[in-house]
Amino acid sequence: MNGIEKITARIQEDAQTEIAAMTAAAREKAAAVRAQYEAQAAAETEKALESGRKAAQQRYERLEGAADMEAKKLILGTKQQSIEAAFAKAKETILTLPEEEYAALLAKLAVASAKSGKEEILLNAADREKVGAKVVEKANALLEGKGELTLAEDVRDIEGGLILRDGKVEINCAFETQLRILRETMAAEVAKVLFP
Repeated sequence: MNGIEKITARIQEDAQTEIAAMTAAAREKAAAVRAQYEAQAAAETEKALESGRKAAQQRYERLEGAADMEAKKLILGTKQQSIEAAFAKAKETILTLPEEEYAALLAKLAVASAKSGKEEILLNAADREKVGAKVVEKANALLEGKGELTLAEDVRDIEGGLILRDGKVEINCAFETQLRILRETMAAEVAKVLFP
């Protein structure tokens, strides 16, 4: 081997060593860049997953809250329907009392509501015909001479109960009115009984 060949071989050898070193450095740098991007991608993926988890949890909580609210509304509606049914049943029970009991109830209602004891008792047409005289008789007996109620000639369009009239002043003792007032004041107590 002559001097030029030795120099050429040496240059090639140095070039190969330099190429190998540059290739190793490039691979090392590429691996570092890849590792950095993989770490960044993993971090971004975890961040996206966490964000998705949070969004899903928030949506779940919103839906759960909406479902709870809807359930409460349905329960409240059912309770209100039950209370309405209880008052409707009470009215039906009162309106279907035997004649003597019904007349006694109307008489007690008239006496309890009378102010002067001189009022007229107004009933619906059916009650006036059926129990009107009995109501007046029983009410006056309960007043024990402290007044004298009379049966009005005219009637009122009420389901049951009575209206007391003293001149232009009327006291509404119709069952539907009395039950509405009771419902407003006793709904909570009725709910406690129905839904302990």
